[in-house]
Order: sequence, then C-alpha cells, then structure tokens
Amino acid sequence: MEYQARLFYPGIKVPLTTYPYRDPESVAKAYTPDCIWRNRGVFITGHDQIVAFLTAKWEREQNYRLRKELFCFHDKKIAVQFWYEYQDAQDGMKWKRCYGLEDWTFGEDGRMIKRMMSGNDIVLTAEERWFKEGVDEDRVKIGDAHW
Repeated sequence: MEYQARLFYPGIKVPLTTYPYRDPESVAKAYTPDCIWRNRGVFITGHDQIVAFLTAKWEREQNYRLRKELFCFHDKKIAVQFWYEYQDAQDGMKWKRCYGLEDWTFGEDGRMIKRMMSGNDIVLTAEERWFKEGVDEDRVKIGDAHW
C-alpha cells in the first residue's frame, strides 16, 4: 500500500483530546524517541526534551483552547493551520491567541519524526476571544482574514 500522510489525518484532532489533560509523558509517546522539533525559535530533540518543553509551556499557557485544520498533505508530511487561546501566567494572565502553521513528518510506524511550528501571539480582550467556555472550537466561524 502506498504510504500517504492522509492516513494520519485523524491525528490532526488528537491534540484536541490529549493536550487538555496536560500529560507531557503521554503526548511524547506519539513521537519517535529521536523526534526533532522546532517550536518558534526553540529547537529540541527526543522525548526528554519534548516532555520538558511541554511541561514549561503548559505552566505558562493556562485555560488553553486549541483548533487545528488540515492545510495540505503529501506522502509522509502533513501541514496544519492552528489557532489557540490561553491565559499567559507569565504576563498577568492576559488572554492571548496564537496563529500558526505546523508541518509534521511521519515515520512508517505512524509516529511523528519531525514537527516544525511557526506561530505569532496577539493579546486579546475577553470580548475578542473565540474559544470561550462552552463553545466547541470546531464550530467557531473563523473569517477569511484569519485563515
């Protein structure tokens, strides 16, 4: 069977159910032991660094709400567009939204071998938030200016 990244399309939504639990050890299992990450300007390799990175990220990013959508795929690669909102524990609990793109490369066993993320944060007022309590992130209409 020809390998296609589209076989892993359901994995795009996995973080939506995994990340809220904030269990870096569980999340790291989706990646190969020598997985390479770039998250903005941070470069890390392997499970130990992934766990340390996610632990620090989730200490800072409180009340985290995420949406990811398929951008494109080819062979063993998928690109996703994402938006997430959080309160920044290191910045007076201000609400922020991150806009970005990730590209993922998968190994033959289905685990991710490379994750590259580019994102930009903006500060929000409470009224500007999309992903409020009780709202399904996948049902929020995101206009053309934000796609």
